[in-house]
Amino acid sequence: MDWREVIAKTEAYLAARNVPDPRTAGELLVARLLRAKRGELSASLSGEPSPRHLEAMRRGMARLVHGEPLQYVLGEWDFRRLTLACDRRALIPRPETEELVTRVLAHLAERRAACSVPPFVVDVGTGTGAIILSIAREYEGDAVLLGTDVSEDAVALAKENAARCGLDGRVKFAVADGLDDFDEPQCVDVIVSNPPYVSTAEYDALDPRIRDFEPRLALDGGPEGLDFYDRYLGDAVNLLKPEGAVFFEIGDGQGDALRRLMADYGFERIAIEKDFAGHDRYASARLP
Repeated sequence: MDWREVIAKTEAYLAARNVPDPRTAGELLVARLLRAKRGELSASLSGEPSPRHLEAMRRGMARLVHGEPLQYVLGEWDFRRLTLACDRRALIPRPETEELVTRVLAHLAERRAACSVPPFVVDVGTGTGAIILSIAREYEGDAVLLGTDVSEDAVALAKENAARCGLDGRVKFAVADGLDDFDEPQCVDVIVSNPPYVSTAEYDALDPRIRDFEPRLALDGGPEGLDFYDRYLGDAVNLLKPEGAVFFEIGDGQGDALRRLMADYGFERIAIEKDFAGHDRYASARLP
C-alpha cells in the first residue's frame, strides 16, 4: 500500500464518520508525517509508509473522529505568512482574522507617512500570537509590539510561536487582564483584538468541535457577546494617543451595537465592515 491508498482509505474512513472535509484532513495528516507542504505531496505519494507511519495515521484519525479540530491534531496551522504552533491553549487562528491584520497594516502604513515615531501596537487577547506576530513580520518599519493575554498558557504558546517564527526579538508578550496593567496614559497608537464575542447562549449551541476543545475564555463574550468591548473601550480612551485607533473582530449582527458603544466613548471615524460571507466582522475607530 502506498501513500495514495492511505489517503483514499483515510478519506473514506473519516467521511463515514462525518468528519468535515475528509480529503483535506487525510492529505494534511500525510503531509505532516512526510514533512511536506500539501501542494508538494504528489512527489512523495508513491512511497510505502512504515508501520510507525500507519500507527501515527490511526492516532490522528481517532482524534478527528473524537471531534478534535484538525488544527490541534496537526499541531500547527498557517496564518498569513506564518506557520504557527496550534493547540488547546489558545483559539485556532482563522481566515477572518487575517483580514483584521490587513486593516491594521493599512492603518500603520498611512500613519507612517505622517509620523516618524515608531508606533506602539497592543494586541489584547493574543492567543497564539497570530495577529501581533503577523504585524511584526509584515510591517515595513520600526514598531513597539506587545501581545497580552489573561491566560498564562496562551502567552506561553505565543512566545513559542515568536521563537518558532524568528520574531522573539521584535515582540514582547505579557500576562495581563486586558488593559489593566498600563500606568501611562496616552502611550499607545493602536489597540487590536480578536476578543471573545460569542454570546453565552450561542456558546452553548456551538459545534462540539469548537465548544469542547477551544478555550471558552477566548469565545464566550457574555450575555450579548459584548462584555469585552464594553469593558475595554473606556480603558482604550485613556491609553490611546490623540488620533489613536482601535481594530476589533466582531460577531455577526453586532455592528450596530459596536457603533453605538464606540460613539458613546467618544470615538470618531467609526467603520463597521463585513467579511467575505457578508457578515459583520470588523469594527474600527479613532479618537479625535
